Amino acid sequence: MPLVIVALAVVLLILLMTRLKLNGFVALLLVSALVGLWAAATGNLVHDGKSAGVEAIPALIEDGLGGQLSSTLIVIGLGAMIGRVLGDAGAAQRIALSLTRAFGERGVQWAMIATSVIIGGTMFYEVAFIIIVPVAFTLVRTTGKRLLWIALPMSITLSTMHSFLPPHPGPTAVAGLYGASIGTTLLLGLVIALPAGALIAMIWPRLPFVRRLDPSIPEGLVSDKEFAEEEMPSLALSVVVAMIPVVLIAGGAVYDLASPGESAVGSAIRFIGEPTVALLVSLVIATWALGPRLGHSLVEVASSMGGGAKAMAMIILVVGAGGSFKEVLTAAGVGDYIADVTGSWSVNPLVLAWLIAVILRIALGSATVAVATAAGIAAPLVAAGGVSPELAVLATACGSIAFSHVNDPGFWLFKEYFNLDLTDAIKTRTSYTTVLALLGLGGVMLLSLVVPA
Repeated sequence: MPLVIVALAVVLLILLMTRLKLNGFVALLLVSALVGLWAAATGNLVHDGKSAGVEAIPALIEDGLGGQLSSTLIVIGLGAMIGRVLGDAGAAQRIALSLTRAFGERGVQWAMIATSVIIGGTMFYEVAFIIIVPVAFTLVRTTGKRLLWIALPMSITLSTMHSFLPPHPGPTAVAGLYGASIGTTLLLGLVIALPAGALIAMIWPRLPFVRRLDPSIPEGLVSDKEFAEEEMPSLALSVVVAMIPVVLIAGGAVYDLASPGESAVGSAIRFIGEPTVALLVSLVIATWALGPRLGHSLVEVASSMGGGAKAMAMIILVVGAGGSFKEVLTAAGVGDYIADVTGSWSVNPLVLAWLIAVILRIALGSATVAVATAAGIAAPLVAAGGVSPELAVLATACGSIAFSHVNDPGFWLFKEYFNLDLTDAIKTRTSYTTVLALLGLGGVMLLSLVVPA
């Protein structure tokens, strides 16, 4: 019954947004409340570890929205400001033109893939997305290519990096549960992730149903000005400013991976490497370095940053409401129900871990919840031997990328930034994440033939 309710909730949300043209933020809150009412009426609603009634629904919605925005609001806001400063100063255009010259207009997709591998290797999907997307938007404008032709390879590659590889949170957490080596997991994951991600990134923009889509760049997220050569900053300055958050965040991740112990220097590196702090530092440096090209007054610089922030308002609301939907589904016991049903299945541990992660991802939307719960169920089987713990990490992690849809806040970020309607976003993102998950499982099973347990 819980899975039927999830399916009905998803169908209702799609109908509200496609047939009634209801705003995504309002539709998500409404469906969240209805799912909460069902859970309360059947005695399945849990809040703060206790059975709860309808009075807990507003708090759950607020908790979900607040929890989602606590981890993404500052990142999205600061990232949008940095992107707008890069765009208004001509730095994004300089980088885009340089990529075009290096790879050629025919190779612009490979440019996006290479950039996304480098930046997305250690950064959250959302953070890397926000950093790279201004360059993708500028490439669209300068080359005349369709938005999805350029931006979709970026998103697909970032999804692959985030879901398959340590030090991203899902694979790293599962490695701890399975007792797997993070270094070995990373090496084996690259063997699967690089070809799988590149394959889908090059195929998906060429599929007929994607080629028919031609969304425009959302207003306010990129500068409309076409800069002359002398108006743009140098390539070196542009790249350095754009890469500062990458260096800071990646440095913190690598330091944590090495685990050299506690020290004052280590604490400082971890502090600066936190995405919030890294992006704030990067915005300050970008403003100082590129400010003269935006105008010599602080008012003009602030106007540029403010333009980026204003364009993000509805995107932030929709992403937050996606967190509310996820929270209510979790409080309704959907994850516990799936864990009970699948816990007794007698299946190859690699396939079982992948399958449970897929089911939880479909039902709850949260890749983190899916991967952690699936690992908890499969951990005893992995510990019993017979499969490589590193491959078990990859199987679980790649299962958590499947079927990204309306209960996944990352889905809404994808939808809003690429200016897609709900149906087209489902066709595009849900399909590519599912195929990536299947390719990931296939790669894991092939490696299991040669990698010892």
